[in-house]
Amino acid sequence: MEIEKYQAAIEAILFTMGDSVEIGKLAAAIGHDEDTTRKLLHNMMDRYEEEDRGIRIIELDNSYQFCTKKEMYEYLIRVAKQPRRYTLTDVLLETLSIVAYRQPVTKLEIEKIRGVKSDHAVNKLVEYGLIEEAGRLDAPGRPILFGTTEEFLRRFSLQSLDELPTVDQEKIEHFKEEAEDEAQLKLDI
Repeated sequence: MEIEKYQAAIEAILFTMGDSVEIGKLAAAIGHDEDTTRKLLHNMMDRYEEEDRGIRIIELDNSYQFCTKKEMYEYLIRVAKQPRRYTLTDVLLETLSIVAYRQPVTKLEIEKIRGVKSDHAVNKLVEYGLIEEAGRLDAPGRPILFGTTEEFLRRFSLQSLDELPTVDQEKIEHFKEEAEDEAQLKLDI
């Protein structure tokens, strides 16, 4: 009976908050330690997945949140306005991957890697809620540092940044050689 009471409390908190809630706050709210709370949450997550429900609980970097199952999208759009969809162009994806793998990173560092101005791409990614200001660099001018957001994790179905695919060092070296060869060809012309 106690377990159901705690799970009901967690359910009420997640429903009411709407956004993700850190495990520590959930644990404090129900008066248990984080490990016990995490077990309760994972039990609930399993139950929601097994049962034929329209919602589920997702984990986002040591926080938890209610969300709608993907399979329910067609029903939602019949009632709600169609959610704003945005397109991630190659430029935006390139910029986003630089931020994801190098964060916290300044706009100047992004531009150095990309080789072109990145104001528009960075501004669009901030507008889409995929990156945000993550502080300021302790250097002249105190440039803004950018990092990914929970929305980034949500959109790419990641629980944490640790789940980002690893980059093969051999491929990186191969790409560098190709870029240098291409740059040399342009100089020769």
